[in-house]
Amino acid sequence: MNEEKKIAGIYIRVSTEDQVREGFSLPEQEKRLRAMCEYKNYEIYKIYKDAGISAKTGNHRPAFEELLQDIRDKKCNTIVVLKLDRLTRSVYDMEGIMKFLDENNAYLDCANEEINTTNSSGKMVARLLTTVSQNEIERTSERTKFGLAGAIRSGHIPARAPLGYKHVDKKLVPDPLTKDIVIRIYNLYFEGKSYFNIATIFNEEQVLGKTNWCDTGILRIISNEVYKGDYVHGKRTKHPTYYENVVEPLISKEMWENCQVQKKKNQRNYMRTQTYIFLQKLRCPKCGRILAGGASHKIKADKWYFYYRCENCKNNIHETKIEERIKTLFADILEYDNVVNEFFLPVLKSKINNPRNELEKELKNLNNKKERIRKAYIDELFTENEFKEESKTIENQIEMINSKLLENSQAEQLNFTTEDILLKRDMDFINKVKLPISYYAFNDNWNLLDRETKADIVMRYIDDIELVMNNNKYEIKQVNFRSTFYSDFEELYKQGYIDKKRPLTYNFNGICTDMIVRYSEYLPIKDVLQHLCRLNEYYEVNFYKGTLYKETEKLDMFPLQNNEVPIRIFPLQENNNGTENWVSMGMFATKNNPNDIKVNIRDVFETIPDNVNEEDFC
Repeated sequence: MNEEKKIAGIYIRVSTEDQVREGFSLPEQEKRLRAMCEYKNYEIYKIYKDAGISAKTGNHRPAFEELLQDIRDKKCNTIVVLKLDRLTRSVYDMEGIMKFLDENNAYLDCANEEINTTNSSGKMVARLLTTVSQNEIERTSERTKFGLAGAIRSGHIPARAPLGYKHVDKKLVPDPLTKDIVIRIYNLYFEGKSYFNIATIFNEEQVLGKTNWCDTGILRIISNEVYKGDYVHGKRTKHPTYYENVVEPLISKEMWENCQVQKKKNQRNYMRTQTYIFLQKLRCPKCGRILAGGASHKIKADKWYFYYRCENCKNNIHETKIEERIKTLFADILEYDNVVNEFFLPVLKSKINNPRNELEKELKNLNNKKERIRKAYIDELFTENEFKEESKTIENQIEMINSKLLENSQAEQLNFTTEDILLKRDMDFINKVKLPISYYAFNDNWNLLDRETKADIVMRYIDDIELVMNNNKYEIKQVNFRSTFYSDFEELYKQGYIDKKRPLTYNFNGICTDMIVRYSEYLPIKDVLQHLCRLNEYYEVNFYKGTLYKETEKLDMFPLQNNEVPIRIFPLQENNNGTENWVSMGMFATKNNPNDIKVNIRDVFETIPDNVNEEDFC
């Protein structure tokens, strides 16, 4: 390679917040940097793109890492970026980049900043700009955290008002129309009523005109600290912050704590000192008696073995046998539990009506106004009282904007959209097909749970487990789920968060095969293409059309290729309630081997591909 010839690797990056800022889109960056390379007579080796990734230390940036490797391999010798902060905003990382460039006889060129790393002066400028950028980030973070803490302490809770409360002037205050319902829930629970009992009572009485009260909803109310006047910010994070006495309580702290003690007693099924996962869920098919839990301890191996025994018939069944038999069902339960507790959050994201770019512009205007007032006071255009009054007004406005920005930031942390959820579910299925061993290593969540948590899940979702006798031994016949689980599951299915499995007779080349296929509701063709293109970033996935006949549940499709497995099927017609006895269907399919995976194996488990532009639809 000719060392005097600059061979450029153009690096462009946008983070989530950059995507809404003018001039920071990937196409705009690429256009400007290509023009600069042409002007400076740089040969362009490759364009490297990282989309939706911040420059924080530790973030995995595949394109940037590829660029560094190409420099090591002498394929290019100059990093070309729009601004220095496209590379990093960390002083520590910048030092590492400078050292890397020196070791590989490479250079850095920024379009918007006069930076030339071939000399000490240029390196000093790069370090100074990085220091300023890092300081800006740290100051913004400090202001945001300080503003949030102050807002919460004054009763401005950055969350949807729970039952019993409402927002008045952005403060959380008791709602006279619903607060008594919450107080009654706590009293009933303290008296010994279970979540299910309370939900049943409320459904029978049609409290608030509802008949869909469920035990999980009652559990959330019993567990919420806000009802004793406290608030926990960042409850799902590693370092939540606890604020005491920030809102008017509906119940006493003593009542709340007593209910938590009662909750622990109810959620754990103990006999002696052991927890039995399926206690009260098994009944002897011969005499109808509920099986009692038992345990034996192997001292040498220091291991407990659990079983369930009919004291009347003297038959028993090992707990591990039950777990292994219905493990696939537990996978579905855990998936449902995850949807309930996490996937509803994108709905909140869509309700945030404070676009970041507009808020940031307003904040900038207020800070400029604040500076103009300060200068006017120095020039004696304002009296001291006028200066203090104007400054206070602006500070209040700034505090309000910072509060909205914080709300926006919280929404941005919700990484999943509704489309992302569907995509992640399909990726999980594909990974299970192509990489079964790795999949279960990454997703064997049931075995990672402690016994108390398993018992709690069984208690919440399973009504009972029917047994039959086979050769004088207990065998599992059927698992019966609680009605509340079914109703909530159905509601999430209607919203597209969960798909059903349905039996079909699949016909191709005149051969009919009975199969169980993942089925979801109508997808518009635009969403189908977007979904297909995103999947094809990571795998080889094909799309097929066919016809589903309603009466026979027979599915006619174009022939699948060898070793192809259906990922999901879905109607291509919306609300087909006419006289036709058929529905136009679509199907995604992939091969059952890992050879067509296009990315690192870890990436298929830990990331999802970005959205693609319509013009990129394949």
